[in-house]
Amino acid sequence: MTEQLLLTGATGFIGNRVFSSLRADGWGVRCLTRRPEVARQAWPDRDWVAGDAEDGEALARAMDGCRVAFYLIHGMGELHPDWVERELATAERFSRAAACAGVERIVYLGGVAPAGPPSAHLRARLETGQALRAGQVSCLELRAGMIVGAGSASWTIVRDLAARLPAMVLPAWLDHRSEPVAVDDVVAALVRAARLPLAGSDLWDLPGPEALSGVEILQRSAALMGRRPILLRVPFVTPKLSSHWIRLVTRTDYRLAAELVEGLTSELLASRYGFWAAAGLPEPLRLEEAAARALADEAGRLSRSARLMEALAGTLMRRA
Repeated sequence: MTEQLLLTGATGFIGNRVFSSLRADGWGVRCLTRRPEVARQAWPDRDWVAGDAEDGEALARAMDGCRVAFYLIHGMGELHPDWVERELATAERFSRAAACAGVERIVYLGGVAPAGPPSAHLRARLETGQALRAGQVSCLELRAGMIVGAGSASWTIVRDLAARLPAMVLPAWLDHRSEPVAVDDVVAALVRAARLPLAGSDLWDLPGPEALSGVEILQRSAALMGRRPILLRVPFVTPKLSSHWIRLVTRTDYRLAAELVEGLTSELLASRYGFWAAAGLPEPLRLEEAAARALADEAGRLSRSARLMEALAGTLMRRA
């Protein structure tokens, strides 16, 4: 009999990608969505079940018969005034529903803990993980920093800045390091997390193979696109000011971009390494390989105006 799991966030950046890999690993995947009729039009071959993460009874019904539940819910795009508290309450509700349904494991994708005070976005990710791991159902929390892949908000910001600006100011906070990881590696880790032997709740980080500053990430990404932007160091530019000029260049929602930039004000480095080896997975891809895959994946998707903007930027860079 096929083992069942519940996949939340199935229409999102990660959830949509992990679905096929879970099926290939032998799982029967039930996908939770608030609008199943819309989801079925886009993905008619998937098992969609109606439910809202804020409805504990609906969650328990959706989880009925499932051995594992994937928690890939994150409400940052909505950004209500109390969204951090709502995130925490949703996680606690999810954990209780999983216990009621007899779920054996929750798999959660969170964010890396920063060296300094966390932004609201990162605090919500970290507290969500704590709430899930504190519940009755064992939870394996995997933490990733910047995920490199077409559709990732943080990668979209980097990609658009590198492609569209002939010159960039470099605030001091761009010297902080992170360990960007390919979306393909994150997906592989999530799939393995569903079956990894686990005595109780635990957490691991999912670092890429290199610790790179924001400047290095921008430079390497630009080089892949044949760009050589002029880089100007301006130490007094704050993340808030940076988010205003970022909104003029990137396709990412401004509020989302502002939260992501705020999270870069200190280093984002793993505190618990070793998951790739413990899970029997190969070493993750380097930035250049991950970025090349992302660029190939989104080729042809840009609007005509975006292509013209990038062509103009390329011309200005060559003349500089």
